[in-house]
Amino acid sequence: MSCRWASLSLCARRWLALAVALTGLLFSTLVATTVSAEPAGIRAGAAAVDISPTIFPINMRGGHTANYAEGLNDPLHARAIVLGDGDTLVALVVVDNIGAAPEALDEAKSLAASKTGIPTENMLIASTHTHTGPSSNSREGSAADVAYRKVFVAGTAEAIVKAHAALQPASVGNAADAVPEEVFNRRWYLKPGKMPPNPYGKFDTVKMNPGNDPATLDHPAGPTDPEVAVLYLRDAKKRPLGLLANYALHYVGGMPKARVSADYFGEFARVMPSRVRGDESFVAMMSNGASGDINNNPFGSSRPPREEFEQIRIVAQKTADASWRALQKIDQYHSDAPVDIRRRTITVKLRRPSADDVAAAKEVLAIKNEDEIAKLPRLAQKYAGNIVAAAERPEETLTFEIQAIRIGDFAIVGIPFETFCEIGLELKKQSPFKQTMVIGLANGRHGYLPTPEQHKLGGYETWLGTNTVEEQTSVVITKQLLEMLTSLRKAT
Repeated sequence: MSCRWASLSLCARRWLALAVALTGLLFSTLVATTVSAEPAGIRAGAAAVDISPTIFPINMRGGHTANYAEGLNDPLHARAIVLGDGDTLVALVVVDNIGAAPEALDEAKSLAASKTGIPTENMLIASTHTHTGPSSNSREGSAADVAYRKVFVAGTAEAIVKAHAALQPASVGNAADAVPEEVFNRRWYLKPGKMPPNPYGKFDTVKMNPGNDPATLDHPAGPTDPEVAVLYLRDAKKRPLGLLANYALHYVGGMPKARVSADYFGEFARVMPSRVRGDESFVAMMSNGASGDINNNPFGSSRPPREEFEQIRIVAQKTADASWRALQKIDQYHSDAPVDIRRRTITVKLRRPSADDVAAAKEVLAIKNEDEIAKLPRLAQKYAGNIVAAAERPEETLTFEIQAIRIGDFAIVGIPFETFCEIGLELKKQSPFKQTMVIGLANGRHGYLPTPEQHKLGGYETWLGTNTVEEQTSVVITKQLLEMLTSLRKAT
């Protein structure tokens, strides 16, 4: 009997040991599962990668004629912020480029996705619209142009990969301030008899960049948007991590000739760390807003002469100061804000010239005598070429992508056009979010995007060649984006 009890005791001890072992295994499995799961709450990382060209001379793509750079004035960058809430990761990227082609951006996105797992549709890559940078999409041409495409694609992808690798617990805040004195609508009504003919020999109602002569100018044809909007990220110790700013200003210009430059966007990124006492890991970036009809020229008044690059510094410093002022308005940072995204693909009709327009354009192109060419309106042969090219284009439609991103009570929309200011203002006004940032030239560049009302006025931004899509495109985009924002708002 005692032996039987001893055996039972031994069995019990064995069962107890097995139970303890199983419990320990289960506990360790649970711990491992918890550790490997994506942490809840906001996580963010930021990175900047130099994407400057290294082979010169290289064609800078701003303007109507070839403009070759012999070297760098200041570097070009791809700057990225990757952030998520445990369920959704998004990449917000700003590249120093006049308007990166969708094909190049898609290649960079695919490369980054393969290394990070972030879906390509969760990446927004916007160009700054500097006019002193090379093309992003030259598969043919000079050795410098072809080589730069590889630099651009690889560097843009690398910025996303590095930002993803730097993910860490973070908090986010947003606010806005204003710099009204540096934005000017560049489309003007002129006084009677002062309107010159356009390249087609006809007369528009308004003119782009009309000069500063008060005897010529009447009044601007549209509004401006002075807002400097800011999305700001801090790490778990409340140190500066990353900042995305937005300002509806085309570009500034006025840098040394034959030199590549990131314009005020790059100078803002250089200055901004001093405003927040950020270290070398802090990444600030300035995106271009709805600025298709906005520039930095004070029409109707005179600005004192500036040295080269000086006006760029002035605008960068003012927008950096405004960003700092905006940060002082943030009364609460959120470490658990929801992150979500909506994406839609839109197809619109491409504009087609009439048969009469094509015939007239071919007559202009047939002129070879230099004296006769000199009598034509400015840029007549260039835009005659645009008319013929549009008539011969095999495509009937253009398909492009728009995005809406939510980060708490803050929203971002991305539009792949040089978007007119009043479109951005309307989106901000109608958005269901407390603050909405409108980023132009996002995920591509498909020319100017005027409103139907601005189309009726004519002017450079409405000419066939600078604008390629049907006149109702802005209405379609605005409607779709507002639906997407409403969907994001209702999601939680």
